[in-house]
Amino acid sequence: MNTTLHRGSRVAHDTMAALSNSYFGKNGLAKAGDEKFADVLNPSTAEVIGSISDLTEKQVDDVVRDANAAQREWYALSALDRAELIHEAGRRVREDQRLIAEILSTETGKPFKESYDEVSWAITAMDYFAEVGRHAIGTVQGPATAGQLHYTIKEPMGTAVIILPANYPIVLSMWTGAAALAAGNAIIIKPSEWATLTTLAFVRAFEVLPAGLVQCVPGTARTSSQLVSHADTHQVSFTGSVPTGRIVAKACADTFKPFIIEASGSDPFIVMPSANLDVAARGAAFAAFINGGQVCTSTEKLIVHTDVYDEFMGKFRKHIAALRVGHPLDKVDVGPMENARELARVTRILERAIEQGAQVTLGGRRPAIADESLASGFFLEPTILEGMTRDMDIYMQEIFGPVVAVYRVSSFDDALDLANGSPFGLGANLYSADIVEIDRANQELIAGMVWINAPLLDNDAGPFGGRKMSGIGRQLGAEGLDTFRHAKFIIVDAKQSEQNFWWFPYDDSEAF
Repeated sequence: MNTTLHRGSRVAHDTMAALSNSYFGKNGLAKAGDEKFADVLNPSTAEVIGSISDLTEKQVDDVVRDANAAQREWYALSALDRAELIHEAGRRVREDQRLIAEILSTETGKPFKESYDEVSWAITAMDYFAEVGRHAIGTVQGPATAGQLHYTIKEPMGTAVIILPANYPIVLSMWTGAAALAAGNAIIIKPSEWATLTTLAFVRAFEVLPAGLVQCVPGTARTSSQLVSHADTHQVSFTGSVPTGRIVAKACADTFKPFIIEASGSDPFIVMPSANLDVAARGAAFAAFINGGQVCTSTEKLIVHTDVYDEFMGKFRKHIAALRVGHPLDKVDVGPMENARELARVTRILERAIEQGAQVTLGGRRPAIADESLASGFFLEPTILEGMTRDMDIYMQEIFGPVVAVYRVSSFDDALDLANGSPFGLGANLYSADIVEIDRANQELIAGMVWINAPLLDNDAGPFGGRKMSGIGRQLGAEGLDTFRHAKFIIVDAKQSEQNFWWFPYDDSEAF
């Protein structure tokens, strides 16, 4: 393995080397199978920084068995004890926050500030669900029959499988994983091959929980398929592409296994004449290019009213032109794309848009970076496409990269129609001071989240999820907790009274 240290600490590089070809199982880190399936590349340099091996089918079976055994032990604890242990795991994550963030930046190309923030968001999700998970585990209903007790309790699913993408491997593991744990489940995390070492570094904090309760298993689609279809896993959470999401949903349907899917987005960002254009331009720059646009809720369709188009775009272009691109451990705003495959995919989308008449008014090429060590990195300039029309292929696609397509509209009706016309419905943004426009946006935008003058904010207490091809189910909030719980309705008649009003024999007076 190439251990040349161009950026970062020796501790991080040594940790990544130690995590290679391993998985986090019942007894902590263990050696995966002998079948290596991928080298881990630093996307900034294309250097090999580790390798990943697939688990054998027996190892996966062992992981599932251990998870179910640990789940029974976990659910037998008090809700208070479970909460305290989740908090303790969160404290351990915070102790290693800088190291985890450095590994995340090195493995995925995310600027260090964003990586550090992501780990923080994971910790807040852990703390939130630790407390919410013990607040209420059911409700008491007014009985339909006098003298009885009618109530509902919420029980864990059992063992939840969490399949992760590379763009936010830490926070997304806890948006679902912390909820699952707080509800009394065990979790098996299947990380992205592009963020495996990061995820393995993160889950070491869960050694304070019962052995086998939290496990992390690298692997190919074979491993994912075995976990999803396994008779002894009980819930699946998947974040990734639409095609793979369909495969997961169909596999779960065979056994009616509950699932949550967050697939894709192509979020609109509407700018109306009443908006504060200085604020809107800066907000749009952030919404479009955080994590190099590799965010499911990234702004991909910038929809600007013609009355303010020129003024707004002048401000917007200045913000994008000022973005610093380079190694994520340097002082930069945008790093490389996650891998060569994603760079090639986005490049094809960009080239097709240009073929169909789009104009590149900024970016569109590999950035000029003086540092020769980054010559092979997977970089693309933050790119603005203008002259967009609805009949271009890109309108119906998820870009998921540092490219934003700008559309000019002449009315708010046109803006809403354009925003709602894609197959996705994850998030939507509006900048406006017009209360009628704001009210209409909240009512008429087809999306799981709507941000008014406050782009891309999340809240652990509020549900996250989409509509249409963006997925099914919700993460975070009370809805996210209930995703990982069964509802059981219970009726108790402590007096064992006879129910004469509806038992046999039926009263003759009630016959036809």
